[in-house]
Order: sequence, then structure tokens, then C-alpha cells
Amino acid sequence: MITNQKKILLSLAVSTLFSSSLLAKSNEEIVQSIMKLRGEVETLYTQIDENKEYYKAQMKSLSMQSADSEAQINRQKTAIKLAESELQKIQTKIANTSANNVELKPLINNAIAQLGISIQKGIPFQVDARVNSLQKIKTQLDLNEITQERALAMLWASYEDTIRLTKEIGLFKQQIQLNDKKFLAKIAKIGSVMMYFQAPDERVGYVSKVGTEYKYKVVSNPDDIKKITALFDALQKQIRTGYFTLPNALVLMENK
Repeated sequence: MITNQKKILLSLAVSTLFSSSLLAKSNEEIVQSIMKLRGEVETLYTQIDENKEYYKAQMKSLSMQSADSEAQINRQKTAIKLAESELQKIQTKIANTSANNVELKPLINNAIAQLGISIQKGIPFQVDARVNSLQKIKTQLDLNEITQERALAMLWASYEDTIRLTKEIGLFKQQIQLNDKKFLAKIAKIGSVMMYFQAPDERVGYVSKVGTEYKYKVVSNPDDIKKITALFDALQKQIRTGYFTLPNALVLMENK
């Protein structure tokens, strides 16, 4: 009987020690887990604080940029108002100056019209651009954007440019029309009497006057093709003087 009691007590003691060991181990794990969670929480708080500072700096920077942009916009608005004011003053001055001077508009408009006709009837070299330049002078004069004296000076420059073109030899580019198709071609201009072209597809030819119109004629003769190609090669190399044999392409001649 005593032996059985001892066995029971021994069993209880072992069970108690085992339970205590498990409890101690469980508590230690809980403590470790709590410490780990506390560390993670502290890390998160640190990150939150850092993010707060970062976003504060970002907001401050954006606010400064916004203020700077508004200041620039205000400066631009002020500059525009000043420019508009100055423009109004200049236009008023132009109008007053023109009113006090001899009326030159009829003379200028007549000269513009005459030069425009001359350009349209002459060699077909950059006709649209040259006529539009004259029209711009007339429009600015009609709107009082320029004085009569200024318009006269610009018109005189256009006449000088036309005279210069009559003796200029050079290589240019402009749109031409062949077989109802328009494309950009190289142009070799010999003063105001001959004009040759070289198409992107290597076709070459010259301008010929038929009646009152100008036509672009493609050359098919191998010898003439060689001569025109040699002219373009020379002009491409900046060679503008020398002896050249060319197909007859005088635009003053009327071919029937």
C-alpha cells in the first residue's frame, strides 16, 4: 500500500515538473513573440515618421513650385499687357504719321500690282512665295501695321530682288508638276532665261514657254540628259563659272 502511494506521488511530481517545463517554455515563447512584435511596431512607427517627413517635404516643394508658377504666369500676363499697350501706341503713331504724310498708298498698290504681274508672267521660279510676299506688304499697309515709307522700302527691296534673280545662277528646290503630279525637285536657274529641273526619280528636263504658260518638259535624248546632269553636278559643287553645253531651253522662246 505504501509502495503504491509512493508511485502515485512520484507520478504527480513528474507530471508537475513536466507541466512546469511546458509552461515555462510557453511563457518564454510568448515573451519572445511579444518582443518581436514590439520591434516590428517600433519599426513601423519609425517608417511612418519618416514617411510623414518625406511627404511634408514633398508638399512644401510642390507648394513652392505652385507659387513660383503663379508668379511666372502673373509676370507673363503683365508682360503681355505691356506689349499690347506698346503695340497700340505704335499703331496709333503709324496712323498719325501716315495721315500727316503725302498719300503714297495708290502709288505703292499700283507698284505691287505691276510687280506681281511681272513675277507671274516671268520664269516660274518660286512664284507663289514671291507673290505672297508682295501681298503681305499690301495687307500690312492696309491694316496700318506699317507706315507708307516702310511699305515703299520693302517694295523697293522686292524690286531689287527681282532684278538680282535675272542674273543669278544657282541650285534651288521647289515644287513642279509633271503629268498632273506635283513633287519637290531640284532647280538649276540660269538668270531669268533658262531653268532646268531634276526630279527625285532622276528624270531631267527644262522649262519651256508655250503661248502664255510655262511647261516642264522631260528630256529623253541621252546626250541632253548627260549635259543637264553635268550642270546639276557642277552647281552642287558650287561651280558657277565655266563652259557648259546645254540643251536650248530659253524660256523667252515660244514653242508652237
